[in-house]
Amino acid sequence: MTELDPQDRPEKTIGVLVLGLGNVLLADDGLGAAVIGRLERDYQIPPGVHLVDGGTLGLSLLGLIAEAQHAIIVDAVRADNRPGTLIRLVGEDVADAVRDRLSPHQVGVADLLDTARLIDRYPSTVTLLGLVPESFDLTLSRSNAVESGLDELVNAVVREVQSLGYTLATGPEDAGQCRPVHNLARYFGM
Repeated sequence: MTELDPQDRPEKTIGVLVLGLGNVLLADDGLGAAVIGRLERDYQIPPGVHLVDGGTLGLSLLGLIAEAQHAIIVDAVRADNRPGTLIRLVGEDVADAVRDRLSPHQVGVADLLDTARLIDRYPSTVTLLGLVPESFDLTLSRSNAVESGLDELVNAVVREVQSLGYTLATGPEDAGQCRPVHNLARYFGM
């Protein structure tokens, strides 16, 4: 296999990828989708920022990660903190966390990031934002602790995107017009 010259590599086409992960059928594991939905509903998303509900697609998300200059992953993150606590990890701490501290789909996320690094298409920055889950029970309802922390998590995502040079203004761009959430899980029938 021949190595691509850096000059021959295609340019990154996504400025910031906000990737909500998790399974909405497993209580608090569905918080990634909830955050993406709230961002779509409550903010004007500027060009260059892509919101994606990636569900539990794992390696199927490689094309998106490979095209992202910056990636913000939103998911439930196991920690010793009380349920609902905001967690922010950056750099190599993200790689360690996706192997040990994410919810039941952590293997797919670890493979995704490892593969992006292997093909030399890893984003310049990767940040993991999430809440400590209380429950992974089979239910569509999130725990009170996680539900109470969702606003704080959404605000943390907005701050992170803005720290990368993009402005997210509150209020939908076209009031009364519903914009679709980029939901790959639904697209792939998962």
